[in-house]
Amino acid sequence: MSRCVPSNPSVRRPNDADDAEKRDRLRWRGGRVRVFVAGATGALGRPLVARLLEAGHEVVGTTRSEERANDLRAQGAEAAVVDALDADALAAAVRRARPEAVVQQLTALPKAGAAGEREHAATSRLRIEGTRTLLRSAPGARAVAQSVAFLTRPDGRPIHDEDAELYVDGPGSVGVNARAVRDMEADVTKAGGVSLRYGFFYGPGTWYHREGASARDIAEGRAPLVGDGQGRWPWLHVDDAVSATLPALERGEGALNICDDEPAPVAEWMPYAARLLGADPPPRMTIPEALETAGPKLVHYHTTMPGASNARAKGELGWALSWPDWRRGFEHELGDQRAASSP
Repeated sequence: MSRCVPSNPSVRRPNDADDAEKRDRLRWRGGRVRVFVAGATGALGRPLVARLLEAGHEVVGTTRSEERANDLRAQGAEAAVVDALDADALAAAVRRARPEAVVQQLTALPKAGAAGEREHAATSRLRIEGTRTLLRSAPGARAVAQSVAFLTRPDGRPIHDEDAELYVDGPGSVGVNARAVRDMEADVTKAGGVSLRYGFFYGPGTWYHREGASARDIAEGRAPLVGDGQGRWPWLHVDDAVSATLPALERGEGALNICDDEPAPVAEWMPYAARLLGADPPPRMTIPEALETAGPKLVHYHTTMPGASNARAKGELGWALSWPDWRRGFEHELGDQRAASSP
C-alpha cells in the first residue's frame, strides 16, 4: 500500500533518486562501519558505543571530559574531547574521523533531573547547531539524530503518529524543544538521514532508575500527580533505544517514534512506580496549584500530553522491543533487583 507524503515538513521523505544514492553510499565494507557518535558518554551514548563495538564497527565518540575519553578508549573506541557547541572544534574532529555514519546523541540535560530553561536552551542549541556542524562536516555520511516523541500538539487524540503537528508554541521548554526538533529534523531529512523520536528514557543512567533523580523524587514524595493525570507518556528502555538506533544506521527515513507499545497516563504509571519503590501514593496537586508553583509545562505533561505510536518505526526498521510493556520494565528497573526477572 502506498503512503501519502506527510503534511509535517520535518518528516517528509526523500525521492526515489535520493533513496538509490543513499543505498549506494550505505554499501559498507563487509558490514563494518566507521561511526562518529556525538555525545558518546551519556545515558544512551555509553550503551550505544558498546553495542556498536560488539557489532564490529569502528567508533569515534565525543566527550567533554578527558576522564571519560579514557573510558571510551578502554572500551576500544577512539575519543575526541570537544565542546560540541564549538563548531570549529567539532567540525575538525569529524573531518579527522572520516566517518561513514554520524549519530547525534547530544544533550545538556543534568543527571540530577529537573532540567531548567537554561539546560533546555543549551540542548536546543546542540540539536540545531551541533547537528548542522555534523552534517556539513560529513556530507557523505549516513545521519542519525536523537529527537523527541512527546512534543506534538494536543488535539484530542490520545495517540499520535509522526505526522502530527509539533507543539512549537507550547509552554516554556515544550515550545523551545519543539522548535529545535522541527529545525533539526528538517536538516536531517534533507540530508537523507533519520531522526529517532525517543520516548522518556528509563533504565541505567537515566532519571527513571532505582537510583535516578526522578525515581528518588517519587520515592520521597516530592513528585505530585497533577489534575486528572491523563497526560500520556511514551516510555522507552535505554536498551530498546540502542536496539532501534543500530538498524537506523542502514535504513529509515524522516522522523520515527521510538517508544514502547503502550503510552501510559501519569495517573497509571506514577502510582505504579511509587509502589515498586516502596513509597506512598504520590501526592495530588490541582491544576491551579501546579500553574502557580511549577508552571504550565508540568500541567501539560500531566493532563494533555498525547502519547506516541511506534508502528512506523517497527515497519521501517524491522525493530522489536525487549521491553514492550513499561510495567515489566519498571519492575526490572525500579523494583527489588533481587526479584527482577529478565525480559
